[in-house]
Amino acid sequence: MDNNNNYRDFGQLGGNANNNGNVNIEQQMSQAQNDARFAFQQNFNGYNGYNNNGYNNGGYAGGIQGAFSAASEALQQKVVAQSFIFMLAALVVTAIGAKVASDALLEWFIRNPANLIILFVAEIAVVIASNFALKKNNVALSAALMTAYSFINGATLGIVCMGYVETSVTKVFVITAAMFGITAFYGLVCKKDLSSMGSICIMGLIGLILVGIVNMFLKSEGLDYIASFIGVAVFVGLTAYDTQKIKEKTAYADSSNTTALALGGAFELYLDFINLFLYLLRLFGKRR
Repeated sequence: MDNNNNYRDFGQLGGNANNNGNVNIEQQMSQAQNDARFAFQQNFNGYNGYNNNGYNNGGYAGGIQGAFSAASEALQQKVVAQSFIFMLAALVVTAIGAKVASDALLEWFIRNPANLIILFVAEIAVVIASNFALKKNNVALSAALMTAYSFINGATLGIVCMGYVETSVTKVFVITAAMFGITAFYGLVCKKDLSSMGSICIMGLIGLILVGIVNMFLKSEGLDYIASFIGVAVFVGLTAYDTQKIKEKTAYADSSNTTALALGGAFELYLDFINLFLYLLRLFGKRR
């Protein structure tokens, strides 16, 4: 199947086509990713007896610092390393999904445009289900759900990338990887408590979700452009915040839950990366 022709055909979905007939579905996908990121954030914060009230009201002061000092450095390094390994594995699965399933998924959308909404709802449901599996320390189920989500997400992302020049997508991916890597490193080495910044970013995420919903009706390119810049800033901040949070959560790690903690951290980092990529693609990607 010719991807360019497919993408032009898909431009009829939802009445959101541009003058060339290419549909800008990355806005809808970004909205779904934001929803998934927020759903996972809200659920995973309470994992394994974590002090959710103290965490939401200002972070790691008091008891959290004492617990963190008691965590072994070796255990912390293990959880952090596993988190990034699992995240990279999820990105590989996403790339496979984009390569092998995008055309089939596009045909499914063309047959029934409502399938796009069904898919996004299903993705968020998988995120929440994976979260509950983590809370039950069911690593196998959570890993399977994360793999499924990454594959489906990759297929959807592949459709988005059809609307851009391939070299442009590659450049944006490299930029995303560089920004993500630098920010994650900062989160690892930063001694300052980033919970205040994280709270601001979460509020920004809620704002992006609301703006995204409104702009689905307004279809304002200017509003979308502004939201994309804000989205980049929000997910840069969340990357540093989530990376530091992985370190802090090792205060509650033991031999029975290190893999579950690493999977939870990996899922948050994966969603940060995908969202950052989507917003950068909307800003700097060169359309076909």
